[in-house]
Amino acid sequence: METTEIPTEVSPPAEKPPVGDLFVELSAGLAAGDDVEALLQRFLVPVLRLSGAQAGAVRTLSEDGTAMCLVGSIGLSEEMLEAERSVDRHCGVCGQAAHGDELVWTGDLQPCARRSQDTFLARRFKRLLAVPLRHRDKVLGIYNLFFEDEAQTGPDIAAVLRSVGELLGLALHNARLEREHLRAALLQERQMLANDVHDAVAQSLYFMKMRLPLLQDALLQHDEPRALRYHADLRQAVSDAHASLREILTHYRTRMDPKGLLHALQALQAGHRERTGIELVLDPRAARLKLSVDQELQVFHVVQEALANVAKHSHARRAWVRIEAGKKQLEIVIEDDGEGLPADAVPQLEAAHFGLEIMRERALRLGGTLSIQQRDGGGTQVRLCLPVPSDASVGAS
Repeated sequence: METTEIPTEVSPPAEKPPVGDLFVELSAGLAAGDDVEALLQRFLVPVLRLSGAQAGAVRTLSEDGTAMCLVGSIGLSEEMLEAERSVDRHCGVCGQAAHGDELVWTGDLQPCARRSQDTFLARRFKRLLAVPLRHRDKVLGIYNLFFEDEAQTGPDIAAVLRSVGELLGLALHNARLEREHLRAALLQERQMLANDVHDAVAQSLYFMKMRLPLLQDALLQHDEPRALRYHADLRQAVSDAHASLREILTHYRTRMDPKGLLHALQALQAGHRERTGIELVLDPRAARLKLSVDQELQVFHVVQEALANVAKHSHARRAWVRIEAGKKQLEIVIEDDGEGLPADAVPQLEAAHFGLEIMRERALRLGGTLSIQQRDGGGTQVRLCLPVPSDASVGAS
């Protein structure tokens, strides 16, 4: 971690800064969401003036909790700063403060001087105070205050320093929470983007993969009409994949058909047999689907992935998409008359299949459930159930 030094000398003020002003400024910094390391460095100056110290440093605990990393300093030599950029959490007086709830004093600065090879450190400073930056029962950082005389601060100043440490500990805690939330949000966004790429592009790529051998056979047999048809299919698939990818790169999401889910499913149905060899029957038993645009998009991608799996694995002749409306939930059922799955194969398939994992994630995002089972009469059934809010009920036709 880079160390940013603030002024190396503290000009002695005519009087110590008012404690109330310090807390007002500190609270304002916390409320404004200032960068936490800049906040720690900025308040090193008034803390030194309040305590009467001549030098100081501020450290934060590393993410893994094993080291203390220097983030700011005043009045310390370059040798010491270089040696103290990262020290073990259990090191000396800092380690004692990091494991307790008390301000820790020491009059022996020889260990610090030996570690940094700063021959003037122990001669210049007589005492060292470590102030923990604590939030609840956890220490997140340390203030080190260096004094040229042997006098300790009074209990009133010690209480103020402890309170400042607790406030800055809260700032560190909030900053770490924000980083964790940001990291989680970024991971979720990456996963959603990967899901969209899979759903929007993978189907087209698979279709192209299946068409290429057919085109090759037609060319070898000099069957020009078939070759032209397969070439047109490939050209359309490339165009679809390119358009989907551009949509994702531009908007970080694929967009829903502006005419709604039912229209998108009808468009999917058109030409399905020609593309896959499987007849697709659409059975919408709900006249109105009062879903948000994002909900419709999630449902559409689940249906799209389920039908892609039918085309890849089932050897089916026919597939059905049925939409059933209830008072409290909406069910989308995708079935086929293919080979089906052995009952004991479903858990293993779900664990290993990336597309099925994405379908489950989309169902969870909708607040619903996804189940996969054998279809009565042969084949496979995928059932997506999602709750319908009371103010967004669906109408049955």
